[in-house]
Amino acid sequence: MPIIPKNNEEKNKKVVCTLNDLEKRKVVEHNALIQSVAKMQKTALKMFELAVSCIDTENLPENNTVYLSKKELFSFFEVSSSSKHSQFKEAIEFMQKQAYFKIKSNKALGIEYESIVPIPYVKWNDYNDEVTIQFSEHIMPYLINLKAEFTQYKISELQKLNSKYSIILYRWLSMNYNQYEHYSVKGGRRAEQVEAYRNPSITVKELREITDTIKDYQKMSHFTTWVLEKPLEEINAHTSFNVTYEKVKKGRSIDSIVFHIEKKRKADDNSYKLEDKTYQEDKARKAETEDQLVLEAMDSPYTKLLMEHFLLSYLDLM
Repeated sequence: MPIIPKNNEEKNKKVVCTLNDLEKRKVVEHNALIQSVAKMQKTALKMFELAVSCIDTENLPENNTVYLSKKELFSFFEVSSSSKHSQFKEAIEFMQKQAYFKIKSNKALGIEYESIVPIPYVKWNDYNDEVTIQFSEHIMPYLINLKAEFTQYKISELQKLNSKYSIILYRWLSMNYNQYEHYSVKGGRRAEQVEAYRNPSITVKELREITDTIKDYQKMSHFTTWVLEKPLEEINAHTSFNVTYEKVKKGRSIDSIVFHIEKKRKADDNSYKLEDKTYQEDKARKAETEDQLVLEAMDSPYTKLLMEHFLLSYLDLM
């Protein structure tokens, strides 16, 4: 079932998102939201991400509202117990009463802070399968105004992640790797800048901020276990990334973390070419050769005569 109706006659009809096309659905968010502090539990964060995957930025949902299937929602969270309805209710109530994003943006006059409850309205009942989710008008700009500085990834990548830190880290790694892929193909960055996106660095202070662990896991060994090692085990096991990391010291203390991201290869995946130096060098040589041939052709006396002939013919017609 398509997420958004394609013709105008059906545009105003409610379409319930199901998991039938989960592999095709993508979450698209502004980078400021990716780097924000998610003051919420794992279930609320995953529910938010699932709802975002139902938004089509080319056909915006009416009243910022999307519709999910309750049955498929339980399936996504792999909830099968008899208490699933009460668990769902508790997650919804927590998301609305306590969960919010703390977003920090750089403005001309200084840093601006926003605290946004992303989903203030949810409706469901006992007599059908539909769940209505309405986004806050304040969160929508971070989900639809995406001309620049945005990240996208498949919602299916998050399905098996069972830690809040895994989800947050995966989103941040995706943001960096997306930029690596973009600038590797489009250009516009120096080679070392492009490589830095594939091997991103973050200070421990910044990592504590985005994972909301400033006051938690004060021992570095505990922080390493619960915010780095276990989340990366999940990411490597259940997503398209293979990630390793190294600690960078400043004096005796761990100052920052450098991640090394690799994309798992698939049979029909040509992304390996982005990391193949021989391929990239050969591509650059071919482009340089093609440019040289064009310049030589333009400098040819035959080309000049032909251009003069066309110019005279154009002037005669005027």
